[in-house]
Amino acid sequence: MKKQGLFLICIAAGIISYGQANVVLQADSGKTIISKHIYGHFAEHLGRCIYDGFYVGEANNAIPNIGGVRTDIIEALKKLKVPNLRWPGGCFADAYHWKDGIGPKKSRPEMINRWWGGTVEDNSFGSHEFLALCEQIGADPYLAGNVGSGTVQEISDWVDYVNIAPNKGPMGTLRVQNGREKPWNVKYWGVGNESWGCGGNMKPEYYATQYRHYATFMSDWDNSNKIFRVASGANGDDINWTEVMMRDVPLNMMEGLSLHHYAVINWSAKGSATKFDEAMYFKTMKEAWKMEAIVTKHSAMMDKYDPKKKVALVVDEWGGWYEVEPGTNPGFLYQQNTMRDAMIAGLTLNIFNNHSDRVRIANLAQTVNVLQAVILTDKDKMLLTPTYHVMEMYNVHQDATLLPITITTADYVLGNEKLPAVSASASKSRDGITHISLVNIDANKKQDITVKLQGADFSNVSGRILASSSLQNYNSFTDPNKIKPEVFKGAVLKDGTLTVSLPPFSVVVLDLK
Repeated sequence: MKKQGLFLICIAAGIISYGQANVVLQADSGKTIISKHIYGHFAEHLGRCIYDGFYVGEANNAIPNIGGVRTDIIEALKKLKVPNLRWPGGCFADAYHWKDGIGPKKSRPEMINRWWGGTVEDNSFGSHEFLALCEQIGADPYLAGNVGSGTVQEISDWVDYVNIAPNKGPMGTLRVQNGREKPWNVKYWGVGNESWGCGGNMKPEYYATQYRHYATFMSDWDNSNKIFRVASGANGDDINWTEVMMRDVPLNMMEGLSLHHYAVINWSAKGSATKFDEAMYFKTMKEAWKMEAIVTKHSAMMDKYDPKKKVALVVDEWGGWYEVEPGTNPGFLYQQNTMRDAMIAGLTLNIFNNHSDRVRIANLAQTVNVLQAVILTDKDKMLLTPTYHVMEMYNVHQDATLLPITITTADYVLGNEKLPAVSASASKSRDGITHISLVNIDANKKQDITVKLQGADFSNVSGRILASSSLQNYNSFTDPNKIKPEVFKGAVLKDGTLTVSLPPFSVVVLDLK
């Protein structure tokens, strides 16, 4: 038996039959709060995420908007309860100079977005526009500062511009001159992005020194403005990067350390988003399940230097990554979103929930029209993807108390390889309702799950399910509701035991009262 935080997986070939799982839920033993910020999102100046995605411009009379931002997207993200939104990148962040995106739009200089398609960026969507969007959807902004091509003064000024009192100092005065008196009080700040790669190709020792320099001038002696500084962290399982950062940066200078991991089959041959066979699906699930081991290893290294878990592990880029849709710009990373993506989302969010003692912020890549998006648009049309629906179903876990859960699961077997078929997490919300989220990644077999409920008496169970007839199914602009949550009728509660029949490749969230 391999312990994975509060989530225990037992590969039990020969003990239980294929397609069965046993779960024990300790309903009275929760201590850790699942931070709502695990359910964060990411919006980069990449392809059609910002322009022709979120932002259609104030002069657009064909598509309803508020300040140029689509109202249908605003309403969809409000329903999703987006807790934080990361911007402006990504790789774009280390080429972005924030002062180019403030003031009169006709005076804002253009730049070339060299990372993503070589397009001309006109800076019409800048700090004011982004922060207004965050206010409209009720999300905390998470600003990624420029370390790669920027300066310490530049990021220090940005902190002052968005946070300092009106007319206080040059930045407070400049903000008022640009039409905003009240500060936004931005708490979350990334100090560079992927500094091991597009953020500067730095070695960890060099970046640690750079980070200390930048972080020093973002606040004062005691961080009295209480900003949350996130250091650029490791790529996947690069444990050495995490060790160097934890060893060389004082804990009082770093509130979070990032981590990026994508479920990618092969970086040089990523495969189609919609035309994939079971072998490709299995490989994707294998990469998605790697998040468990990656988070466990990085958490253990952080524990070595930070046993009190002061520094958060911030997984601020995750999701599926495939080849772009045929006929689209390869630099725009536009891909469809199938039931495979719903499996990635449910599985990954369960992992984050179960590691919420250390994972306290995460950001799905990305929100609109890029990678594993929750929203796709085509001119005036908009649709919600299967990933959107999983995120919406799971938002009951936000700021709830994590409940310990033990699961003995059958395997999903393909050829000579196998993966745990069932993933689960559970929590108790502030209103006293217990929620269990279950994912069956098996492409062929249903899972009959027996849940032993300990520490509480329940009399009612209800829930919703996301499922479809084919793994390759997706929501299209001609059939936008092909996949959507439905009432789940496969759960029975009797004598302290819950039995659940979980269809192949499905996600279920149950409410117990």
